[in-house]
Amino acid sequence: MNYIIMLLIIIGLAGADYLTGIIKAYCNNDISSSKMRKGGLNKLGEIIVMTATCGLDIGINALGKYYEASELSAVAGKATAIAVFIYITIMEVVSLFENYAEINPDAQWALKIVKRLKNFNREDK
Repeated sequence: MNYIIMLLIIIGLAGADYLTGIIKAYCNNDISSSKMRKGGLNKLGEIIVMTATCGLDIGINALGKYYEASELSAVAGKATAIAVFIYITIMEVVSLFENYAEINPDAQWALKIVKRLKNFNREDK
């Protein structure tokens, strides 16, 4: 997968989650600058982790070519980047659904999806 596309998806999801969090806080009369700052820093951290993972993939590929193990390094780098991408994407989508369910109490379908995704995540641990 192209690194730019992965980063743009993560940035878009993080931004959407942050904005829906602000809307949720407004609807619940619970706007707090410290929560917004912490949420913003959390999103920035996710973007940094995804960027570092993409860089790790590039580095692993370069090392693989240097040590003449390019096939193994390509698989290892891609697997790492894709695993982190999938984890952050699922985490952001769950958070978006949670925020939306609180913004719109009629969105019970969103809560059902969140419960299923959270149960799926707990089964892995």
